Amino acid sequence: MTRYSLPQMALHWLIALLIFTAFGLIWYFGSVEITSAATFKLKGSLIAWHKWAGISVLILVLVRLAVRFKQGAPVPLPGQPAWQLKVAAGTHHLLYLLMIALPFIGWLMTSAKGYPVVLFNLVQLPDLVAKNEELGKVLKDVHEIMAYTLLAIVALHAAAALKHHFIDRDATLKRMLPSCKKGENQA
Repeated sequence: MTRYSLPQMALHWLIALLIFTAFGLIWYFGSVEITSAATFKLKGSLIAWHKWAGISVLILVLVRLAVRFKQGAPVPLPGQPAWQLKVAAGTHHLLYLLMIALPFIGWLMTSAKGYPVVLFNLVQLPDLVAKNEELGKVLKDVHEIMAYTLLAIVALHAAAALKHHFIDRDATLKRMLPSCKKGENQA
């Protein structure tokens, strides 16, 4: 296997879009002051959409892992230093861990704060813990730290892909782009 499959590419880019959407929504949520019934409703919608994005990431990452276990991943391109392969593997493992743990912690936090998680206004997910404001505060802090850690790791991941593309001029990035032709994925 020299490149990722189309389902792997689609999941990668959809998850990336959802992660950036979740950040955008929560940052906008934080900037909205409740001054009327309309802004109160807006804040409620923003946090609901943030939760939808997070739970969607959780579900899609689990699907992505299943696809990866079934289909595998491309072998590393030849000529890469061993340290770089280790850093790449560690970064990918940390990304997966955070993409699973972050929405899960958010769900726990929401449960502890006594609010439901209603996916797409259709399915209310079960509370994972009983209402506990102190636990909710701790989980909020953990959720925020993990979120900014995820953002930093995503930035590192993107910077590495761009370095491979523009400096090393290898096919690392091209293997995750659906527009690449099969013959273009060689180093």
